[in-house]
Amino acid sequence: MSETELPDWTDVAIAAERLSLATSPAELHGALCGWLAAGGTDEPAWLARVMADDALPAPAPGDPLDRLRGASISQLGDSDFGFQLLLPDDSVPVAERAGAMFDWCRAFLGGFGLAVADGKLSEEGEEALGDIANLAAARIDEVDPDGDEEALAEIEEYVRMAVLLLHADCTLGPRHRQRLH
Repeated sequence: MSETELPDWTDVAIAAERLSLATSPAELHGALCGWLAAGGTDEPAWLARVMADDALPAPAPGDPLDRLRGASISQLGDSDFGFQLLLPDDSVPVAERAGAMFDWCRAFLGGFGLAVADGKLSEEGEEALGDIANLAAARIDEVDPDGDEEALAEIEEYVRMAVLLLHADCTLGPRHRQRLH
């Protein structure tokens, strides 16, 4: 497994269960990505920061949760837009995958809120954050397996790009401005 590849859903679920976390892999990844996109620090004790629980231990080096952090940081900084969301694979029914996507978005907002500074987002960043908030509030009423499959793929792609935009606004933009001064 390369350092930019996310760990397997099941491995993250098992690692979270070992720590008695009442959160899914999608929620953990969403919260971590929200934290990082908003400018939260990359640190071994990320779990305590992101989950707002100082009693949580830092994941051990090489643990799936440590690999989740490392891969997420690498992917967010990837100039080829290699960022991926940790969601259930295609063998899971579309309704469950959509629910995980909405959970991911809710957790992203929480992580983002914990780390965001007073900096102003670009107009596109404001719109992207609003769209993620709308997805976080979404529910699944009826399922059309064929149409929903395509819609979910489009939503996932949009969220990927929205997160990269927010990361650029909050993290990359300030770094570049600091270098200019």
